[in-house]
Amino acid sequence: MAFDPDWPALQGLDDAALMARLAGGDRGALAVLVRRHQQKALTLAYRFLGRWDAAEDVAQDAFLRVFEAAPRYRPAAEFTTWLYRIVANLCWDRRRQRARAPVQLPDDLHEFATQPSADSAPDASLAQAERRAHIRAAVARLPDRQRLALVLHRYDGLSHRQIMDITGWSAGAVESCLVRAYERLRHELAGLMEEP
Repeated sequence: MAFDPDWPALQGLDDAALMARLAGGDRGALAVLVRRHQQKALTLAYRFLGRWDAAEDVAQDAFLRVFEAAPRYRPAAEFTTWLYRIVANLCWDRRRQRARAPVQLPDDLHEFATQPSADSAPDASLAQAERRAHIRAAVARLPDRQRLALVLHRYDGLSHRQIMDITGWSAGAVESCLVRAYERLRHELAGLMEEP
């Protein structure tokens, strides 16, 4: 790739300014947006869909939509909120296309379990791996709306307000999804958490 003399200047711009530059035909602005936000888009899609290939497709489609929407983009909310909404909608579409096939979630969805200490015995590590597998399976069994709300809240650290902006759900719907998701996980994992 040839050096773009505007690259350092583009990196210093905020997301709204980059979108304005993209709307004006500056494709370098898209490259900066992709570099800045691709990992977030990919991680959200992966945590929701549970497959890297599907997550990569969703992230690529999301940035294609960013490119196509640039002339119409109006920064009413943060760029990341708008991008997460695109990614979430693409994930919903992908799940509908897959006819509600079972979800296999990634290994990093294990924060409900306790972490083993550095001096843990091999049996403790095996028990920890089994706990993680149970947690992944329990999260995968959540209904799609509850799983999306949980991923955005617990793993992406988003507030209820941000989840409302991303999903378009009401405050009550976000609260209900989160309460039900956490309640269901506590119920399903109660015996697991009590083990020594």
